[in-house]
Amino acid sequence: MDSRPPNLPLLLLTCLLHFWQSARGQSSYTIDTVDLTLLPSSTVQSGTPVTLRCQVRVSHDNIPHLKHAFQLRQDDVLVYSSTTKEDSITYELDPARAADSGSYECRVTVEDKSKSSFGKKLDVAGLQTPVLYLNKTSPYESEEFTATCSAPEEKGSLIFRFYQRLRDGALERIKQTAFTGNSSETTLVLRSIGGSTLYCDYEVNLVSGSRHSNRSNEIPVIVKELYISPIMNVLPSTDVYEGEIIEVVCNVGSELKNIDVFLTRDRRILKKAPASLSHRFTAQEGDSGKLVCKAEWGNVQKETNQTITVKELFSKPQLTVNPTDIFEGDRFKLTCSVSIYVPERISNESMQFSIYRDTVKLTSAETYFTVAQPSENGNYTCKAQALHLRHRPVEKESHAVVVKAKVPVSEPMLSVVGGTLVLGKRFQLLCHSDSGTLPIIYTLNSPDRLAKSSVVSKPGEEAIFNSSAIYKTSDLNNFLCHATNGENRPPMRGTGQQLLRSTIIEPVSRPALIVQPGAGDVSEGQDVTLVCSVQRGSLPISFTWFHTETEGALFSQTSNNLKGSYRISNVRGEQRGEYYCVGNNPANVAKQSLAVMIGVKMAGWKKGLIAVFVLCILLILALILIIALKRRLLLFKRKRTGELSVKSASTKTERLSLTQAAVNEAANVTPGMIGKSVWSEHASGSESDDQNSVSAPEKPPEPQYTDVQTRQADPNRAPVKKGTDTVYSEVRTSKQGVPEQADAQGSVEYEQLNHDTDHHGDRGNHGDHSVQDAHIDEIDMDNVHIDTDDRGK
Repeated sequence: MDSRPPNLPLLLLTCLLHFWQSARGQSSYTIDTVDLTLLPSSTVQSGTPVTLRCQVRVSHDNIPHLKHAFQLRQDDVLVYSSTTKEDSITYELDPARAADSGSYECRVTVEDKSKSSFGKKLDVAGLQTPVLYLNKTSPYESEEFTATCSAPEEKGSLIFRFYQRLRDGALERIKQTAFTGNSSETTLVLRSIGGSTLYCDYEVNLVSGSRHSNRSNEIPVIVKELYISPIMNVLPSTDVYEGEIIEVVCNVGSELKNIDVFLTRDRRILKKAPASLSHRFTAQEGDSGKLVCKAEWGNVQKETNQTITVKELFSKPQLTVNPTDIFEGDRFKLTCSVSIYVPERISNESMQFSIYRDTVKLTSAETYFTVAQPSENGNYTCKAQALHLRHRPVEKESHAVVVKAKVPVSEPMLSVVGGTLVLGKRFQLLCHSDSGTLPIIYTLNSPDRLAKSSVVSKPGEEAIFNSSAIYKTSDLNNFLCHATNGENRPPMRGTGQQLLRSTIIEPVSRPALIVQPGAGDVSEGQDVTLVCSVQRGSLPISFTWFHTETEGALFSQTSNNLKGSYRISNVRGEQRGEYYCVGNNPANVAKQSLAVMIGVKMAGWKKGLIAVFVLCILLILALILIIALKRRLLLFKRKRTGELSVKSASTKTERLSLTQAAVNEAANVTPGMIGKSVWSEHASGSESDDQNSVSAPEKPPEPQYTDVQTRQADPNRAPVKKGTDTVYSEVRTSKQGVPEQADAQGSVEYEQLNHDTDHHGDRGNHGDHSVQDAHIDEIDMDNVHIDTDDRGK
């Protein structure tokens, strides 16, 4: 024997394979076909047995004990179901009736799959003839009897109908019942006296339509007349007077038993008795009308009626109250009176009166006096009774009169609706009395309009009047309120002084804005106070300050005085402009002041600082100007000392200085004009160098020549050359404005002249640098001769 342990993995794999095959076998099936068969055929006569057979074919993978769920439906309504292992079922219709007609379908469900057969239509032709049965064939007119119509072999819900054929051949359907089974029992009532024939039929409703049966058997019926109409007598007559006795007799002459007789008036039963009755009563007002005698046997009724008329002897008493408007404390009178219609039967002496309050008799007289008070309030009535030997006493009662003494209206009170009155605004006034019977008429008299009235007729209503605005508290005294609740009573009056108890709010007047200290401009850094004040207005008052150049309010203050203040500390320049204030109070009528202009001046220390700064600037400018002028003068002196100087050729110490006077003196000669031009051009060159405003000419100017004659020098001053020499000098102006000299023929004299001039200039510079140091007076200009050759011209 092999003792080795079994191979567990192999065993587990085998089990899983077995379960997988089992699961695979359960799901391997399919429904092939479902067939429905009708036997013997799809169309049969009523009463023929019909068999319905449903068979299913299922293909599967060796599934044992496969179950089939069958459902058989008629016109989609389940009529039979079965679950079996067999592959077919049968359903018997034995016998088949018209109600079995319809479309049949068989549905089979196997596990989770279903399939239906094709629909098969079954038509069962013919209906059973119904049978009619009556429990009475000779009923009385209007007597109920039972009729039964049945078709015991039919199925479904049937509708039965009953018909009556009269002797003249007229046919009438007298009843139709609701859906029932195959039989219907009902109650019939025939009212046509004589012979007739009854029969019935039925109708069955199918999906394909309704079908009607044949007529049932016909049963002859004879309807007998019922003689139970009562005989009615009214004694002594149908026309009587109040107080007379009337007797009504009702009698039924029939041998039938269980007949009841009723006497009625206005659907009210006066008396009931078997077979016959007699009823006696005293005629009274209101008894006029129709009296009905009715005889009843089972559900059959017959009646007879007569109309009686009751005449009045006297009218219904009337109770009157005088005065009609009664107030507490007033004396009033009650009077009971009647009108007699038949004076020959009764008189005033035969009348008796009595007055009642809440059914309690107060007096046996026609009148009653009393004083109105709460205890006398109530419902008052009176009764009148007529006595006559031939009649019973006739008594009538009046309608009730309610007497309720009114409460006089109290003094009205005037008040403002809401409790607050704002001067200058419209308001409402309430006029109210604490006591007084409604309705109360309130009338308001105001100073500016006609009187207005309001009627308060229900509890909770109020007399409210709209009033125009008033502007002074004293105007409240001109309001008057009158209240009345009776036509003949004086009205009560309420005065306007009562309104002074209300809260009266006076709107603020136009505020005034004051600037402190003083008006006008203020200096920067100062403190300014804006005081906003009003002349009048109810406290508290709210003040608000605004700046036209600032959005929103600057400051708000609520004050219990007529003024408020807003302080601006350390005023700045940007705070200049227009200011205004707005005043308001609980009246909510805001008012704005006039705008006040505030100018802000610069502070004193700023002004001083600016003045010092300006002064410094001016001093600096003056210093710069002086320095510029001195530099200009220095440059001018240096340029003048560099001008052309002419000396004698033999004397180096002689200095020649041309001044504007020497040039003007030499200008007496005709060519001297040109010499003047030479001086002007030379001076012009010097100014251009200072101002840098004149530019050098594009080509060098033409040379200018001068013929200078000198006289003998002073022997005491310096040795000079004797004789007269002619020296020609050429003076040019450079681009920098410094004169230049050139001499083609006498360069030696030019250099000597320039040397002497420089030497003289150096001496002059070491001195006082003045133009007057040139010692022009030492030169003898009497024999100077100037020749000028203007080549440019």
